[in-house]
This record gives sequence, C-alpha cells and structure tokens, in this order.
Amino acid sequence: MDRLLIGVAALAGGGAVALAALRAHLLAPRLDAAALAMLDTAVTMQGWHALAMLAVGILLPRWGGAPLRVAGIAFAAGTVLFCGAVLLRALAGVSLGPVAPLGGALLIAGWLALLVAAAARRG
Repeated sequence: MDRLLIGVAALAGGGAVALAALRAHLLAPRLDAAALAMLDTAVTMQGWHALAMLAVGILLPRWGGAPLRVAGIAFAAGTVLFCGAVLLRALAGVSLGPVAPLGGALLIAGWLALLVAAAARRG
C-alpha cells in the first residue's frame, strides 16, 4: 500500500502544480473572483494532502498499523472528493451537493487517524 499511496501522492502533487499553472495563465482572466477563490482552495488542499499522503506512504513500512492505513485511505479519498467537487463547481458551476463536505470530513479523519498512529507509536 505504501507504493500505491506514494504514487497517488505524486499524481496529486503534480496535478496541483498543473492546476496552479492553468489558474495563473489560462483561467484567471476567464473566471470570476468567487470561482478563482474556489480554485485556489482546491489547489491548496490538493497540494497539502499530496504531501500528507507522501508522508504516510513513507511511514507505512516503518510504523505499519491500521490507523496509518486509515489515514492514507482517508487522505486519498478525501482529496479526490473534496478537491474534485470544488474544482467542478469552480470550473463548470456544477454542485455535487454534499460531496465536498464529505471529502473534507475524510481529510479531517485522515489527520485524526495520523494522530492516533503517532500516539500509538512506541520509541
């Protein structure tokens, strides 16, 4: 699972950079302020959680344990749901209802699972 999570982190990180470039060079003149703010939020969250997934992927072989696996899954699923829903809203004006809040809740759960993994760690 560690290699898969590091691969997902790489895709998320690269995607965040690509979206930031699109935002700066192509989308800025075409979107209104509210859509640009949503886009900025999605890109920021995707970038930070790419780093979180990378950290979990690196820690998994060393620490192991269910809480760390839960953190990785929650970060990956939450990033897709939250960022995907916010991007869709910003770029196409389409709302997916409760998908973004669900994704956000998964991101928070990932951080809490990481806390549990760290607290359970001995040494």
